Amino acid sequence: MAKDKENKGKEIDINNIDFDKLREKVAENPGILPYAHTSGSAIIKPEDKGKLKGRAVKAMHQQTEKQMLQLYEQMQTLAAQANAIKSRVHISERIYLADMPFDPIIGETYYLYQKDEEKDVLSLIAPEEWGRSKAFIKYLAKVQMLADHTWEVIEKAEEDI
Repeated sequence: MAKDKENKGKEIDINNIDFDKLREKVAENPGILPYAHTSGSAIIKPEDKGKLKGRAVKAMHQQTEKQMLQLYEQMQTLAAQANAIKSRVHISERIYLADMPFDPIIGETYYLYQKDEEKDVLSLIAPEEWGRSKAFIKYLAKVQMLADHTWEVIEKAEEDI
């Protein structure tokens, strides 16, 4: 300590500096040291690697959750489309088993009625056009024949079709 007090305020004699001794104290690659190599260097604080990994894992989970949600929504859309096709096939089978006193034309609208307990009938006449003389037990659906010869239900009278 006494030596420190002696050196305070004194000028440094550049001629007395031993540069070889200073070179021994300087690192060869100071840029890769995990700490500041001189008193004027930027402060280097070690990172909390657990914290970094935790953030990365959280971001990864958020991203994969978002992607899984998108896939789930796509699956729901595909399932709805599959159910719609299944429904078209079901109604098409029921129509082709019904009495059909004419040759249906693609794109035209027809009406499906329950004629009696065992039989359905496809008609050109809408429910409101029958007047008092109805030749059916109940109205089932308004349908249109598609190009693939399946039938699209435009309007349902009840849910069991």
